[in-house]
Amino acid sequence: MANSPQSKKRARQAEARYAVNKARRSRIRTYLRKVEEAIASGDQAAAADALKNAQPELDRGVSKGVLHKNTVARKMSRLAARVKA
Repeated sequence: MANSPQSKKRARQAEARYAVNKARRSRIRTYLRKVEEAIASGDQAAAADALKNAQPELDRGVSKGVLHKNTVARKMSRLAARVKA
């Protein structure tokens, strides 16, 4: 349990950051799910559009420190290849 004022504050900050990061991750997963659903439906135009919408969200996840840049690069590459196919 946090005892010093500093450790209490750090605990509060960690909790707040956890909530924000969780929301960001959830938002990113929603965009990825939309791309997956568009790919599954077989509509290439919709899939390409969904991918275009997901791209800035993924990049934002990297800039905010929620995801690693190589993870996002890998996901984008694989999704783009699947949309193209």
